[in-house]
Amino acid sequence: MPAPGVCLNILSERNLKDGQGSPNDPEKFLDQDFHRLKQFCLKERLRFVDNLFPPEMKSIGLGSLKRDDLWRVVWKRPHELVSNPVYIVQGASRFDFIQGRLGNCWFLASVGALTFQKRIMKQVINDEQNFSVDYAGIFHFKFWRFGSWVDVVIDDKLPTIDGRLIFVQSKTPNEFWPALLEKAYAKVCGSYADMDAGNISEALMDFTGGPHMTIKLSDASGKLWDALKRASQSESLMGCGTPGGQAGLLQNDVLPNGLVEMHAYTVTGVAEVVCKGRPVKLVRIFNPWGHGEWNRDWSDRSPLWELVRPEDQKYKVVLDNGEFWMSMEDFCRNFSDLDICCSDVNVLAGSTSSSWKTEVHRGQWVLGTTAGGCSNDIDSFSRNPQFRVTLKETVEDPRDESSPNLLVSLIQKSHKRNRHLATNFYIGFNIYELKDQREKFPASFLRNARLIGKNESYINAREVMEFFRFKAGEYLIVPSTFKPNEAASFLLTVYSKTEAIIEDSSGYGVTRKKKIPRDNDESFQLFPKYADKYGEVDAERLQRLLNENLYAGNSQKTAGFSLDLCKSLVALMDLSVTGRLSEFECLRLWKQAVFLKDVFYGKDVSRTGSLSLNELRNALTITGFVLSDSMLNLMALRYGDSNGEITLENFIVLVLRMDCMAKTFKKLSAGGPNMMLGENEWMHLTLYS
Repeated sequence: MPAPGVCLNILSERNLKDGQGSPNDPEKFLDQDFHRLKQFCLKERLRFVDNLFPPEMKSIGLGSLKRDDLWRVVWKRPHELVSNPVYIVQGASRFDFIQGRLGNCWFLASVGALTFQKRIMKQVINDEQNFSVDYAGIFHFKFWRFGSWVDVVIDDKLPTIDGRLIFVQSKTPNEFWPALLEKAYAKVCGSYADMDAGNISEALMDFTGGPHMTIKLSDASGKLWDALKRASQSESLMGCGTPGGQAGLLQNDVLPNGLVEMHAYTVTGVAEVVCKGRPVKLVRIFNPWGHGEWNRDWSDRSPLWELVRPEDQKYKVVLDNGEFWMSMEDFCRNFSDLDICCSDVNVLAGSTSSSWKTEVHRGQWVLGTTAGGCSNDIDSFSRNPQFRVTLKETVEDPRDESSPNLLVSLIQKSHKRNRHLATNFYIGFNIYELKDQREKFPASFLRNARLIGKNESYINAREVMEFFRFKAGEYLIVPSTFKPNEAASFLLTVYSKTEAIIEDSSGYGVTRKKKIPRDNDESFQLFPKYADKYGEVDAERLQRLLNENLYAGNSQKTAGFSLDLCKSLVALMDLSVTGRLSEFECLRLWKQAVFLKDVFYGKDVSRTGSLSLNELRNALTITGFVLSDSMLNLMALRYGDSNGEITLENFIVLVLRMDCMAKTFKKLSAGGPNMMLGENEWMHLTLYS
C-alpha cells in the first residue's frame, strides 16, 4: 500500500523547495525510478514490463479502436517487428512520422513543433536511448505537468494489428522514437484513447513548461506578423487549428482547398518574399498526417512562385509531405487560432531585452471551503484562495516603458487520473489594489476594493493568462471558477519584470492564538452514573455519557457520537494509556466538550445543527486556532459530510485533536521548529490518537 496522499503532498512540497521538479531533477511519475528499474532488469536479464501501464486492453482504452479490432491487438517489442530497430535515424524531424488511428493531431502537431527546438527536444526524448547497449526494454521521457517536470517510464511493447503499429508510425520502418514518445504521453493521459481530441496548447506547454498565448486570428491585430517573427527566431513552439465541423462531432473532412476541418497543424516558419515588386508575408504550415496540403495561392505548385525574386525561390518545395506555404491573409481567414509557447516571456510581451522573474503557487478549490465561484456573489467569492503579490520598483529599458510588466497565468488541474474524465471548468481571476492587511480578506473588503485587472473572460480552458502593466505596490489576486463548488487544483504563476513576492494571504498551516479555557471545578456529578466498578469510563460508557447529556436543549443533526469517535476521544485524553478515562480525565474532556458545544451553537447562525465551512472558520477562531485555506480544506475532507458541513461531535473531535497535536509537537520539539522521531515513536503517536 502506498503512503497516503497527504504524506506525498508534504514530500512533494519539500522536494519542490529543494529544487526537484526541474528538467535536471524531475519528479518520478507514479513513483517509478527509471535507473533503478533498468538496473534491476539488466541484473536479472529481464525485459521490462510496466505494470502501471500494462500491455493490455485497458491501456488502449475505449473509443480509439472498433470493438472487433480491440481483440486483434498484439503488443510487440520493436525487435519483434523489425530486425534492426533504431531509436532515432539520422536526427529527429517533423517528417519522420505519420498519424495513426488515434485522433491526436493536437499532440503530433506539437511534436512537429518540438523537432525544431533541439535543446528542448533532447530534454523531452533523451536521444541517447537505444536498442543495443544495455537494452532492457525500458525507456523514459520527460514532460512538464502542472508546475513540475516528471520522468515517465514505459516498456517498449507497442500495440499492433497484423504486425503493424496501430497508432503513430515512422516513415522509416525501423525508427521508433515517435511511437515510444506517444506511448509515454498516453500513460500520462491515462490511456491511448484519452489522447483522442484536444488542444495543441496542452502538449506545447507539456513539452516546454513555458508561458503560452493563444491569438484568435479573426481578431488578429497588425502586430501578429511581429509576434510570428519573434517566435520563429526564438526558442518557441507554434501551432494552429482550423475551425468547422459539426458541433460535438470530429469529422476531419478535407475541404476543396486541401485543409482539414477541426484539425491541428504546426507553424514551422515565416518568410517575406517579393512578388512582382511587392512584399508578401508568408506562413509555413505542417499537417501531422504527413500528407494533405493547402492547394491555393502559395501552395507547392502555385504559379505565384514563378513571379518571386530568384533569391526567394529557395522557399518553394514541391513534395507531398504535409508542409506548405500560405499568405498571412489566407492564414487568418482559414485558421481559427494561433498558439505560441516559449521559454522567453519577451516573445509574447513584445519586449526587448528585459529579464522576467517567475513566482509559482499551487492551490485548490475545495467543495464547501475555497470553491467560491466568481464575484457575482461577493460573499461566496471571498472564500476563494487569495494571493498577495508585492511588486518592487525596477529600472526598465526605456523601449519597454509602454509594454506589459506582469503576466498572470492560471492553470487548472483535474483530480481525475484519465484525461477524458477530467472537466475543464470556466476559470478566471480578479486583481485588486491593496492596503496593508495580513490575513485573509473578507467579503466587505472585496465589495469595496478597487478592481484594477482581470482576465478577459471566464473560459473553460486548461489555462487563462493575461498581460498587465502595474506600478510598484501591493496587489491581491483571487483565482476562481465561474460557478461555486467546482473542485479542482490550480497553478497560479506570476511572471514579472520586477521582483515579485507572492504569498497565500490565508497563511500557512495552523496558528494558535490562544488556548481553550480550562475550568478548575474538580467535581463531576455525572461521572458515578457512567463509571464502572473501578471508577473508570471506557469508550462505550463515554458514548452514552455524551449522547445522553451533551445535546440537551439543542438541535441534533446526526445520531450523535459514534463508538469510533469516542475511542478517539479516549485516546486523546488517556494520560495513563489504559484505554479508559479516570474521573479527572473524564472531567477535562467534559468541560472542554461543553465549552466547544457553546462555541458550536453560537456560530451555527443558520441554525441547521451543523457548521458550514465559513462558520467553522469563525468557530475555530473562538477556540484559538486560525487555519490556512489548505489546512481548512483538509479538515473539511476529514471531518465534514458530503456537503463539507461539520456536526457537533466531529467539531469537538477536530478541535481536541488539534489541541493535542499542538501540545505534542511543542513537548517533543522542546519549543523549536523541528522534531525528530524514531519509527516506533512515530507509530505510537499516530496509531493511538
